[in-house]
Order: sequence, then C-alpha cells, then structure tokens
Amino acid sequence: MTGSTDTGLPTLRTFAAAGFCAVAALALAGCGGGREKEKATLAPSMVTTIGVNSYLWRASLDSVSFMPLLQSDSAGGVIITDWYVNPKTPTERVKVSIMILDQNLRADALKVTAVREVSQGSGWVPAPVQAATVQKLEDIILTRARDLRRDSVGG
Repeated sequence: MTGSTDTGLPTLRTFAAAGFCAVAALALAGCGGGREKEKATLAPSMVTTIGVNSYLWRASLDSVSFMPLLQSDSAGGVIITDWYVNPKTPTERVKVSIMILDQNLRADALKVTAVREVSQGSGWVPAPVQAATVQKLEDIILTRARDLRRDSVGG
C-alpha cells in the first residue's frame, strides 16, 4: 500500500500533499467573489457602433452632403465623393476624400484631401487646390462635430 505505513496511518508525504491542496484552495477562494468589479466609463466620443468617432463621421457626411458619394466606409472611416461640378463654375470639378483616423474627437483625427480639375478643350486637366480650401473644409467638419457632441451631451 502506498501512502500509508503498515499500521494504516498516513505518511508525512500524504500530510504534505493534503496541506498543499488546502493552502491552494484557500488562496483561490480569496481571489474571487465578494467585490464588485468597477465598470469602466467611456468618454462620450468613444460611445459608437462604428469604427471611428461618430461625431466626426456624421459631421463629415453632413459637410459633403451636396456632393455625390462614391464610397463611404464607417468601419474604416473613409468617405470619398465623386466629381462635383458647381453650377456657377461648370468648367471646374472637385473630388474630396475624408479619412477619420481615430475614435476621439480631435483635430488630428481628421484628414481631408481634395483634387481639382478644370475643363480644357474636350477633357479635364488637373489643377492645384488651394491649401486654404482643404483647411476650411476641415474647420467646417470639426465645428459641426463639436456642435453634434455638445447637442448630444446636453451642454
């Protein structure tokens, strides 16, 4: 018989194993229960069901709503418009790309690019876009996003 002496009494090895199991059970019992876990509070800008900041996303869509959309991906935060021709300047067209890079409502979470073409003869030729134009569109989107956030949190 292993684990006992000839007289039927447990050996030192059996006591040590039982003691180790008891200490392990007490240690594990002390790890759980009794305390409620603290719940993490998300910032309002992080409460979203899409992959990017919802205020920047909505503000971006609102800001280019007059232009036809070519692609919009809320999970990746990409909005690409199709060519837009302003009725006041039919010899010029513009295409805008907006990328939302973060889930936080921050100025550096937004990247706007624009491409401009002018009509020349029977085709369209690339033309420079003024940096102020892109900056103005970014400012419009950021202002609208801040307004949406302010309206949603009631302040």
